[in-house]
Amino acid sequence: MNPSALVRYGRPGLVLLLAGLAVGVPLWLVRVTSAKPQAEAIRPNLDLPGRWQPGTSYEDAVGQGEMLRGLLNSLLVVVPSVVLVLVLGAGAAWVFARRASRLVSAAYVLCISGLLLPPAVITVVMELRQLGLAGTRPGMVAVYTGMYLSTSIFFMTGFIRAVPMELEEAARIDGAGPARIFVRIVLPLLRPVFATATIMVMLYAWSDVLYAFLVLGGGDRATLPLNLYKVASAQLYLNNWHLVFAYVVVMSLPMVAVFLVGQRKIVSGITSGAVK
Repeated sequence: MNPSALVRYGRPGLVLLLAGLAVGVPLWLVRVTSAKPQAEAIRPNLDLPGRWQPGTSYEDAVGQGEMLRGLLNSLLVVVPSVVLVLVLGAGAAWVFARRASRLVSAAYVLCISGLLLPPAVITVVMELRQLGLAGTRPGMVAVYTGMYLSTSIFFMTGFIRAVPMELEEAARIDGAGPARIFVRIVLPLLRPVFATATIMVMLYAWSDVLYAFLVLGGGDRATLPLNLYKVASAQLYLNNWHLVFAYVVVMSLPMVAVFLVGQRKIVSGITSGAVK
C-alpha cells in the first residue's frame, strides 16, 4: 500500500482505537465486576467471572441500595431543571436573536458568561441558605437551571439567527401575537437544539454528586449519585465492588436510553446553534 495512504487511513484508525480503549476498558471493568461473586470482586480486574451471578448483585443493589427512592428523587430534580432550561433558554434566545441594541448585546454577553466563569460553589450554597432553599428540591432545581442556562441560550440564539425572519413576519401579518409566534413557530423549529440541550443537561445533572451533596445533603431527598456515594461508603458495600458496580450499571441505564433516543439530534443541534 502507498505510504501516504497508510498515513491517511492509519491516523483515524489509531484515534478510533485509542478512543475505544479509553471508553471500552472502564465499561468492561464495570460490567464484568458487577457479575462476579463478592470473593472475586474484592480486587476489580478485567478477567471474566469464574462464576456468573449478575442477578444476585443487581437485586441486592436495587433493594438494599434504596435505588427506587433515589430514582424518584433524581427525576424530581432533573426533569424540572431540563424544562426550565429549555423554556427560559428559548425565550431569552429569541429576544437576543431578533433584537439588536447595546443593552440586548450586553445582556447576551452576561447570560453566556456562564460558559467561561466557574460557578462559585460556596456563594451558591450560602445564597440558598439565605433564601431558605438549602436542603430542598426547588433549591437544587434552581442551581441546575442557573448552571446550564448559559449553554442553552448560546446554542438556541445561534440557531434562531439562522431562521428566516419572513416566517415570523408572515405570522404577524396573519394577526399572530408574540406569544403565538413563539409557541407555534419558534419552539417547533428548536426541536434539534432541544434534544441536544436535554441530553447535555441530563447527563451532567444525573451524575452530579458535589452540588447534590452541598445543597440536598442526603437524607430522604438524596439523588441516585448521592445515594450511591452514601451506600458505597457504608458497611454493607465495604469491599463489595460487585454491588457498587451493579448500582452504577443500573443508574446509567436511563441516561443510555435517553442518549440512544436523541443521538441523531445531537450533532445537528450543536452545529446549527454554534456554526450557523
